[in-house]
Amino acid sequence: MGLILFPGDGDIAGLDVAWSCTGSNAFRRRLAQAEGSVLDEMRGFGGERPWSDVSTTLEPFLDRPDDGGGELSTAECTAILPRLEAAIGEWQEQAADLLLQRHIEDVRQLALVLRLCIEKDIELLFL
Repeated sequence: MGLILFPGDGDIAGLDVAWSCTGSNAFRRRLAQAEGSVLDEMRGFGGERPWSDVSTTLEPFLDRPDDGGGELSTAECTAILPRLEAAIGEWQEQAADLLLQRHIEDVRQLALVLRLCIEKDIELLFL
C-alpha cells in the first residue's frame, strides 16, 4: 500500500498527498535528517532512540507507524507548516538530484494540504 494524507472534511475529490511505502520512508528519512536525526535509529523504525530525545516540530509527522492511520490536529498542522516551508528553502540550495526535487514537490503538496486543514480547522488524516 503506501501512505495517503488528506483533510478530514469528507471531500474525497479534494487535495491530498500520497506516497508508496518506499517513497514515504525516503521522504521521512530526509525530513528526519534535516532535523539532525537518523530515522532508522528511532524507536519504531528499527532503533532504540526515543522520540522524547528529539526536539522538532516535525515529530508528530515523523513518529508514525508505517501502516498509516491516525490524524494530526489543526494545532499540530499549524506547528509543522513553518518547518516544512523552511525545508523547501534549505533543500533548494543543495545540489539538485532527482529524489531531492521529488521531496521538494512532496513538501509543497503537503504544505497545501496542511494550509487547507488549518483554514478549515479540520484534522489531517493518515490512511
